[in-house]
Amino acid sequence: MPLSPDELSRLVALRHDLHAHPELGFEETRTADLVAGVLEEAGITLHRGLGVTGVVGTLTRGNGPGRIALRADMDALAMPELTGLPHASRNPGRMHACGHDGHTVMLLGAALELARDGGFDGTVHFIFQPAEEGRGGAARMVADGFFQRFPVDRVYGLHNMPGLDPDEIAVVEGPQLASSDRWEVVFTGEGTHGAKPHLGRDPITAAGAFLSAIHTIVARVVDPLAPAVVSACALEAGDFAALNVIPDTARVGGTARAYAPGVRDQLEAELDRIARGIAATYGLSAAFTYRRGVPPVVNDPGATAIALGAARAALPKVRTAFPPSTAGDDFAVFSQEVPGCYAWLGNGPAVEGALHHNTRYDFNDAAIAPGVAYWCALVRADLRA
Repeated sequence: MPLSPDELSRLVALRHDLHAHPELGFEETRTADLVAGVLEEAGITLHRGLGVTGVVGTLTRGNGPGRIALRADMDALAMPELTGLPHASRNPGRMHACGHDGHTVMLLGAALELARDGGFDGTVHFIFQPAEEGRGGAARMVADGFFQRFPVDRVYGLHNMPGLDPDEIAVVEGPQLASSDRWEVVFTGEGTHGAKPHLGRDPITAAGAFLSAIHTIVARVVDPLAPAVVSACALEAGDFAALNVIPDTARVGGTARAYAPGVRDQLEAELDRIARGIAATYGLSAAFTYRRGVPPVVNDPGATAIALGAARAALPKVRTAFPPSTAGDDFAVFSQEVPGCYAWLGNGPAVEGALHHNTRYDFNDAAIAPGVAYWCALVRADLRA
């Protein structure tokens, strides 16, 4: 049975409440308390504490051996909100600018409907994950024993996507989001007077050459048919209060993204090679570090086929082709352990151009009912009664 007007109104009110009280990764205590309260009210078995503030609800119907997990992220971003909405953030410097408030509410709505109406045979775990936004919440839940405590056959994720209609969903096999890694190089030379550069070894000149050279990695080293991104995002050298001093060091850092493990390895190796080569050219040293973050999200064919069937049963508009994103999502930590599928649910037009991580972004309440319908159809498709 679909959501009643009263049930939908309750979910909208809850979404607005979560939006007004955003919390950062591993700090989602109020959010987790609200989630736990809704699950307990529905009679769903509750587990707390995985990943510090994570919540897992477990619901079993019948005797079926199938076990699946549905994941929603709960955390907000460290940024101000400028929407001016009645339910705008009341926590300064905190904002739900990626729609995780909507993700949480859609999964809660599905949990309530499935607890009330059933229609499946097996076990579903509802994962309310903390700290998706770069703080490693999924990895922490897995390290805390998620798969040992809640063995599953498949895992499913869902993210809102501006540009698609709220009753439209994209379910696509293959790569969906890129790996997300961080790199850093420190060039160390010999500082000297800015008027006498020949007496030192200039790390700023080396950093400039490095910044120019790294763009040849994607353009000339990586296969043109294999998407990749290398971006320098931070630069630190010298002192604007001492503009006649060439410093000893220059520090450069950035991000690298890829969809394939081999390309990911290539990016790391090439950044290191260029850093060492530039250092040798300019007669100084380079210390290179590469920190691997989340792996790419790649939809499994079998799980995608199940999700696609559910999407077609639940929603009027279904896309089977949609471009992958160069953003990352640590849903990949779950889906690298068991087959998974990550879908894109429409959030309507990008209002005034506001996309994810924008100070004027807001989840579209019109997507709540379609999201709940998709989740319920997916459980019933995977765990057929």
